[in-house]
Amino acid sequence: MTDEHDDAQGPDAQHQVPDGVTDATVEAIGTLSAAIEVIEHARGLLYGFHRLTGMADLNLGEAAEQLRKAGHTELADRIDTELVGRNVIAGRWTFQVVEDYDDGYYALAKDLERTARDELVQGRKHLFEAGMKEDRRTSGRRHHEATPADLPG
Repeated sequence: MTDEHDDAQGPDAQHQVPDGVTDATVEAIGTLSAAIEVIEHARGLLYGFHRLTGMADLNLGEAAEQLRKAGHTELADRIDTELVGRNVIAGRWTFQVVEDYDDGYYALAKDLERTARDELVQGRKHLFEAGMKEDRRTSGRRHHEATPADLPG
C-alpha cells in the first residue's frame, strides 16, 4: 500500500491553509461556510416561493375570468376582489419579502462570512473541504487528482 499523498499532488494555493491558521479555525470557517450554503439554499427557495406565488396570482386572475365567462359571476368577483393581488404577508407582496431578506439577513450573513474569511484565512474559500478531499482521495488514482492541472496529459 502506498502513502496516501505520494503522488506529489495537493490543493492549489487558494485552497491551502495559510501558515499559523489552526485546525480549529479552519473547522469553524468551514461550519460558517456550510451555514452560508444553507442560507443560499433558503434564498433560492424564497425566490421560488416568490415566482410561484406570482404565477398563481396570474392563474387566479385567468380562472376568475373563465368563471365569469362561464356564468359564475359572484364566485369570479370574489376571487378577483378578495384573492387576486392580495398581500401574502401583512402589507407585502413576495417581492417585498425577497427584498427585505436580501437587504437584511442575507446581506449581513454574506458580509460576516466574508469578513471572517478575510480576517482569519486570507480570504480563502473551502479550506475545510479541500482538506477533506486530500484525506479522502486515493493518491495516484485516475479521477482522484487533486486539481484539474493534475489530470493526465
